[in-house]
Amino acid sequence: MNSSRRSDLPSAMRRVSQVLAWIAGAIILFGSAVPISIDVVSRLFLNRTLVASFEISGYALAACIGLGMGYTVTTKANIRIDFLTAKLPTALRRLFDLIAAVSLALVAGALAWFSFGVVQQSWSMGAKSISTLQVPLVLPQGIWWVGLFWFATVAVLTPIVAIHRYMRGQSEDADALLASTNLSEEMERAGVDDGDRL
Repeated sequence: MNSSRRSDLPSAMRRVSQVLAWIAGAIILFGSAVPISIDVVSRLFLNRTLVASFEISGYALAACIGLGMGYTVTTKANIRIDFLTAKLPTALRRLFDLIAAVSLALVAGALAWFSFGVVQQSWSMGAKSISTLQVPLVLPQGIWWVGLFWFATVAVLTPIVAIHRYMRGQSEDADALLASTNLSEEMERAGVDDGDRL
């Protein structure tokens, strides 16, 4: 595949998704790995925990998942079973790719909508965790919702941008945006040369 092809969404959306993915990585590292390590060491030497690592790592995991989902869409890293659609005629395959993108957009929109309701309810109730930390739940839920909102934004814009490209006669660019990645693209993303294949 020619690496100059526009296989993803506009660069600004890719950059925002990548920054959120980096933040997600930092959250899972410092919000999960570090507290758990502290608790393991404190149990060994002090026979008690110093931080509520179980609770903190739960918040970190939720935030990491939410913030990373937009990046999954922009890099087409989500799993798709397409061994049947890959054999279809081009027009029919494009239709199925578009249906898949619209379906993802609907699911992402529903997730963002209902998760906002959860955040709004926690805010109105002043809900806090029942642990000794008494964390205002709106904080971890808010980070989680920001990620899901961006996921929905990217998922909704993907089919819109693709349709626009089809209408302008940029079929290859639209295909690259909607179609699942093939083996060559996966190897290119992983930095594997054709000569390195077994």
